[in-house]
Amino acid sequence: MEMLQYDFMQRALIAAVLVGVTAPAVGIYLVQRRQALMGDGIGHVALTGVGLGFLFQTSPVWMAVLVCVLGAIVMELVRSRGNQRGDIALAMLFYGGMACGKLLVSVSAQAGSGSLESYLWGSILTVSPGDLTVIAALAAVVIAVTLGLRRQLFAICQDEEFARVTGLPVRLLNLLLAVMAAVTVTVAMRVVGLLLVSALMVVPVAAAQQLTRSFAATQAAAVALGVTVAVLGVAGSYQADLPSGPSIVLLAIAAFALLSAAATPLARRRHRAAADAGPAVCDVALPEQRTAATASGADGGAARAEDPSTSPGLAQ
Repeated sequence: MEMLQYDFMQRALIAAVLVGVTAPAVGIYLVQRRQALMGDGIGHVALTGVGLGFLFQTSPVWMAVLVCVLGAIVMELVRSRGNQRGDIALAMLFYGGMACGKLLVSVSAQAGSGSLESYLWGSILTVSPGDLTVIAALAAVVIAVTLGLRRQLFAICQDEEFARVTGLPVRLLNLLLAVMAAVTVTVAMRVVGLLLVSALMVVPVAAAQQLTRSFAATQAAAVALGVTVAVLGVAGSYQADLPSGPSIVLLAIAAFALLSAAATPLARRRHRAAADAGPAVCDVALPEQRTAATASGADGGAARAEDPSTSPGLAQ
């Protein structure tokens, strides 16, 4: 508990809680759409925003938000077109964003290699009071959108055509989801790092899916797991003097492995219990008259079956 005596650790833990909530809350929609690596691509683009912040001596977080939002909109527009060159365009966007960010950081006089490392891998020492205010404001927007529009976002993630038929603004919701993913990347980059933020958006969701079946239960479990690994990762990085980003991601992967190992025997036990119970049996007694009528009808049917002359098909 001694780490709570330091202001920077208090800020780091608060930021970890916010990141643990927002990353899985957005990541579950990306997993549903099979776009698990979208956060990784946005993280590459965000490095350009960080470089612009260093170059113009402004807040790297706000510049990263601006660049990430623009990049996410471009990514969504390219994805919606569905042409064969889309993958090539996205690849150039991702790697061009990383290369441009590195160049901008190298020519700026404000940042050195240590500052860039803190954005790439996360650092608990770099969360300033101003950064915490920005993170809290952006996290509030992400949580409000992902929870308030959960039904609509779930609909477009499951079946865009059905959502369009029902009258939902599919294009607008797709762009909104891409923007929320971009904002989440900038929220998490000071704690997890730009290179690892996608893992915190995906791994807790994949781990929660091992034990849950409904969308709401999976989202709640993923958020709870994200907060747990984020807080434990930050606390462990303080104790062991390690970077917070890799610590959080490795804890999330370990949680996924444990839940996957526990899910297999649970599934076998449920299957065995269902097999031992046997088929469902009707325990409602039939009235005697109905039973007698059924029996007589069965006897009559058997008699007609034995007498070919009474068969309708043969009579015709």
